[in-house]
Amino acid sequence: MSLSEEPSVSSLTLEGDAKGDAKKKKKEQEKAEKAAQRGVKAAIMTAPEADDPLADKYGDAPLVQSQAQSGRVWTDVSALSASLKDQEVLLRGRVHTVRGKGKSAFIVLRQRTATAQVVLFANDTTVSKGMVKYASQISRESIVDVVGLVTVPDKPIESCSQSDVEIQCRGIKVISRAAALPFEVTDAARGEAEVKAAAEKGELLVTVGQDNRLNNRFLDLRTPANQAIFRVQSAVGQIFRTYLLAKDFIEIHSPKLIAGASEGGAAVFKLDYMGQPACLAQSPQLYKQMAIAADCERVFEIGPVFRAEQSWTHRHLCEFMGLDFEMAIHEHYYEVLDVIEGLFQSIFDGLATTYAKELAVIQTQYPFDMPVFKPLRLTFAEGIALLKDNGYPDVDPLGDLSTELERALGKVVKARYGTDFYILHRYPLAIRPFYTMPCPDDAAYSNSYDVFIRGEEIISGAQRIHDPELLTERAKVWGVPLETIASYIDSFRLGAAPHGGAGVGLERVVMLYLGLDNIRKTSMFPRDPKRLAP
Repeated sequence: MSLSEEPSVSSLTLEGDAKGDAKKKKKEQEKAEKAAQRGVKAAIMTAPEADDPLADKYGDAPLVQSQAQSGRVWTDVSALSASLKDQEVLLRGRVHTVRGKGKSAFIVLRQRTATAQVVLFANDTTVSKGMVKYASQISRESIVDVVGLVTVPDKPIESCSQSDVEIQCRGIKVISRAAALPFEVTDAARGEAEVKAAAEKGELLVTVGQDNRLNNRFLDLRTPANQAIFRVQSAVGQIFRTYLLAKDFIEIHSPKLIAGASEGGAAVFKLDYMGQPACLAQSPQLYKQMAIAADCERVFEIGPVFRAEQSWTHRHLCEFMGLDFEMAIHEHYYEVLDVIEGLFQSIFDGLATTYAKELAVIQTQYPFDMPVFKPLRLTFAEGIALLKDNGYPDVDPLGDLSTELERALGKVVKARYGTDFYILHRYPLAIRPFYTMPCPDDAAYSNSYDVFIRGEEIISGAQRIHDPELLTERAKVWGVPLETIASYIDSFRLGAAPHGGAGVGLERVVMLYLGLDNIRKTSMFPRDPKRLAP
């Protein structure tokens, strides 16, 4: 063979590439065929087997479109107990876990914070093999209706909240089938203690990071602990409202689109309002005070608060729920402190008694010591003295307290006075908002106060300035443009009662009461400097 007749390197390469492409296409085709087969198999199991005499007992239910009401009664999973033994119940919940093995299947059914075990054993009388096969293939987090007989197992089912019962399945239908999950709810519900115990045995358990949780918050919120956290949050709001209504307060609703900053400073979200400069309210402060000037005497509000702060801490959000109140006083801002102490006594007592079940659920994932409530008031100067006596000699007597100093003071207070709750009052005037009343005996201080739980601030408040001339003077000192708060100042020119109040951060109260490490755990859909969705 001449050199000219030998195959060239390039032709060999092309031939090799062609063979490689053919193999690759064949593999992709086989892969696609297998995937199609799996799809057919999965599609079949959304419906019962055609020749199954129990075919009416399982299969995907028709889409619920409000066609009719059957009169059937569903039982809450949380209501299941041994007292219902041998009774048939209809349940609706999510498939928390599912495990099929031969002629049997085990499902943990979850509804909010409650779980119960559902079992299927093929016997061709009440449960068929097709029914077991169908149940075993239901995707986790799918919503199902289960008809079953309540039985009492020989041993408690420790993995379920309703541990004294087991449901012998007699029918199961998928109401809404879940697609592939970004993470498992069982992994998101795993507590740190469980992970640590497994690690000590050389086992690695899957956990879910904060960003992944928040990116898929609608899934993350399904964990029992999260369900309980937001029931506790709801309870705090209810107790706040109930307590103040009983004290002759009225609930108001102030605007969130305002012409000027309600707190002063630059941490405002600015926007265009029909061609006029405006911003989102940093608090309902100015309107609470105007309500007092309008003779409402005692008012409160539960509503959103907006702060355009570049704060990346564990306790700051750009939007949170504010629990605010304002009240006329006769002589002294201590009258406001009396209300604050009574309010938090009610919150602490109410959560510990009425919501003990929810607290127990939270503790399974996030263990915490119950906070101790004992009324305690310290002046800012007394707080500074405690810090200086306990390892912080250089603390600024007229400066604001950093997070580190707040926590340090909280530890000192807990050790000395045995309480997780305390009020620090008479703050330096220079670090308080422009509308704060100066102290009568020392112009360097103010009639203001902060409230702390576990060494972190949850409330900021004060006696407000009700004299228009002094209010104007203080606004100028703070650099607040007078034209933006003209109506606010004018509201005091026609006579205004002395008054004071406070603003409470709902998410922060819940975070600190539960001993959680991040406020994002107590915000349903948190807004921080980088998060605007979901």
